Amino acid sequence: MKKTLPFNEQKISEFVDKTKTPFYLYYEEGIKDRIRTLQDAFSWADFKEFFAVKATPNPHILSIVKEEGCGVDCSSMAELCLAERTGFKQEDILFTSNDTPLEEYEKALSLGAILNLDDVGHIEILKDRLYIPELVSIRYNPGGDFGNYIIGNLKESKFGVSKKDLYKGFETLQKYGAKKFGIHIMAVSNELNPQNHIKVAEMMFNLMLEINKTLGIDFDFVDLGGGYGIPYKPDENELDIFYISNEIKKLYEQIILKNGLKPPKIYMEHGRYITGPNGYLITRVLHIKNSYKKYAGIDANSANLLRPAMYKAYHHITVLNKSIENKEAEIYDVVGSLCENNDKLAEDRLLPKLEVGDILIFHDVGAHGHAMGFNYNGKLRSAEYLLTTEQSFKLIRRAETLKDYFATLSFESKD
Repeated sequence: MKKTLPFNEQKISEFVDKTKTPFYLYYEEGIKDRIRTLQDAFSWADFKEFFAVKATPNPHILSIVKEEGCGVDCSSMAELCLAERTGFKQEDILFTSNDTPLEEYEKALSLGAILNLDDVGHIEILKDRLYIPELVSIRYNPGGDFGNYIIGNLKESKFGVSKKDLYKGFETLQKYGAKKFGIHIMAVSNELNPQNHIKVAEMMFNLMLEINKTLGIDFDFVDLGGGYGIPYKPDENELDIFYISNEIKKLYEQIILKNGLKPPKIYMEHGRYITGPNGYLITRVLHIKNSYKKYAGIDANSANLLRPAMYKAYHHITVLNKSIENKEAEIYDVVGSLCENNDKLAEDRLLPKLEVGDILIFHDVGAHGHAMGFNYNGKLRSAEYLLTTEQSFKLIRRAETLKDYFATLSFESKD
């Protein structure tokens, strides 16, 4: 499929002319559409999406997902506080953490959040230091090589517990007075094969049936995780979530309902699927360098967009007001200014012939883009803007300044 922009190129050109690059731009209408599509696909179930805060931790984005009826999935103190300040409370917050400090459990409990435990050893800590809430969930790790290229072999994953520990955990929670139970899995990430999402649901429904027969637990919910992939490359196809949902519905009826289990709610916790395709990194060409290769040096770098350096991830590039069809094309490595040779946001990429001042737009950066930014070499994180449903540009995070960067440092006085 061809990658297109959801905004008028002339309109964005005018905005870029008066705005410091690089910056992130999110498309509000697209975010809402993805949520509504997901909710429509699973309308047959008691379904709730818990947006993964880690993907795009900005209160303006969280306000959008809240307005659309989503909860939030948090994994740290900062994310809990962000959810609280955006107006989320009680069971609209799912707290899925790992190696969790006690103060984070304390904060989650104070908000009435659902605890999703990554380690059954934490049950004793909660009992002795805080308390066991009425509703508790445990994260399951089935082991094996089911995980895909991002998560990897699940036996090598630090997340979740084995089936043996899962049973132990639920037995212990029952003994300590928990009344309602959830079960969670996150087995794949950015997965475009629909069969793998269906297999996850089948695995979990069968596991719930097995636990019900053994421990008598009726689950309040099953969290099937996130992991719905998006087509980063032009030749990749969009995931057919209506097909996935229909197959999951069949399994739900065959395994859960026909065996007389109390119908559990279905939770999911997507981030990438919702905001990923609706975020753009907009950057300007500073230099063209001819060496052993041709390099386009831009004012963004891996500190702005880490995924290509970390995962060798592909992000499509549109050159504003240029196309390969009507311009001479050349092959470039698109690079930033970090003192790291992996500071390459694209390698061997065929693009229209570039000139200093050209504007590049990186697609599909709305999840885990700005959020993974860092300050190596003293580079500063960029601003974030929202293209609202009214087609106006709204600043939702200002760019960092050197004052911000130095704010936490203590300099010795010369006196």
